[in-house]
Amino acid sequence: MAANMKEIKRRIKSVESTMQITKAMELVASSKLRKAKERADRAKPFFDTLYGTMCEIVDNTGTLSSAYMKKRDINCVALIVIAGDRGLAGGFNSNNLKLAYARAKEIAAEGKTVKIVAIGKKSAEFFEKREFEVLKKYIDVAETMTIYTAMDIVSDLIMYYTDEICDAVEIFYTSFLSTLTQEVKTLPLLPFEIKKNESGKPTVKTEYEPSPEAVFDRIVPEYLTGILYGAVVDSFAAEQAARRTAMESATDNAGDIIADLSLLYNRARQSSITSEIIDIIGGAQAQS
Repeated sequence: MAANMKEIKRRIKSVESTMQITKAMELVASSKLRKAKERADRAKPFFDTLYGTMCEIVDNTGTLSSAYMKKRDINCVALIVIAGDRGLAGGFNSNNLKLAYARAKEIAAEGKTVKIVAIGKKSAEFFEKREFEVLKKYIDVAETMTIYTAMDIVSDLIMYYTDEICDAVEIFYTSFLSTLTQEVKTLPLLPFEIKKNESGKPTVKTEYEPSPEAVFDRIVPEYLTGILYGAVVDSFAAEQAARRTAMESATDNAGDIIADLSLLYNRARQSSITSEIIDIIGGAQAQS
């Protein structure tokens, strides 16, 4: 009985240590989540303005000749897949990777080549173990992502596109909707598609120097930078939300296990005390 009680006590201490770790990870994830959302919210108005400017150029020009909008035969598709650098985040990584992998197999089934641009260690590891080529990988960039880092990544993507290494680019990321809800999203980046003015409001006529095409081609990389930056930051926020939820659940489960083990320990202790009392009474009766 004493050995059994010792084992229960050891298990309680082990679970308590785990509980301290999951609680700490929950608090860290909450802090990182708040900062990531602030970054995403600060950047969004600027890139919304850029998109509005591009819409105006398309409306003013009518027919726009841009390398970024030119349709061509699709022989190779680059998939930008954003995942986390760490685990312990519930289904965050698996949900996005599963969707991207399904899309990659769909493209391959059409006889086209698929190349992966992996952002996040989990994304790189996932596709390196499979039959798709990882064109480039970016590890440990999400938490410290800046506009300049996103600009460097977009420069590589544009080079792949203009040099016809790939003919289309799509991005897969996870959007933060709420602390409890994250949604996997996919978005085509290149060739660039823009909707014409459908609001019915007249477009202000503007002159662009040196030409509408030159201005448009100058804005597109900046806008794509904003899309990529927003997707990475949004994914990082979603990752922290998923990790916070997972760690909160793990902490609660650890508390339940400790309560069950404590009850078991108290019963074993009570049984041990009862046995000792019976032995004492039995010994006293034997001497009388």
